[in-house]
Amino acid sequence: MAQSLVKNYLHIIFSTKLRTEFIDKKIENELFSYIATICKDYDSPAIQIGGTDDHIHILLNLSRKFAIMKVIQEIKAHSSKWIKTKGKKYENFFWQDGYGAFSVSQKHIFATINYIQNQREHHKNQTYKVEFLTILNKYEMDYDEKYLWD
Repeated sequence: MAQSLVKNYLHIIFSTKLRTEFIDKKIENELFSYIATICKDYDSPAIQIGGTDDHIHILLNLSRKFAIMKVIQEIKAHSSKWIKTKGKKYENFFWQDGYGAFSVSQKHIFATINYIQNQREHHKNQTYKVEFLTILNKYEMDYDEKYLWD
């Protein structure tokens, strides 16, 4: 085959450092748009971005040209620098070191989009920790919880 054809849908999740509540409604749309631009720059278009005050979810189509780690590293680095310019409240903003990245099948794209769009409503009844542990268990991930929350 002369072409390299790839479609990798990824659901990426990461929180602010120590789950500090930085991502308020005042800044979230601009932040999500900025992150979408970074995704596009790395040939990994964002399909949906959402979250709450202490974490975000990104559904994207990962480029065949870049490793997951590189795309997430660039998203975090550039968005962290950007948000720090948005006022005194955000001067000490940092993302957590780690992340979760989970494959999504074509038939589950719309459900994942809906899930990400409704994060604020969803988190009226569930903490980020419970949500993330539920996702890890759904994907049957091996993990040591003491390393999840730094």
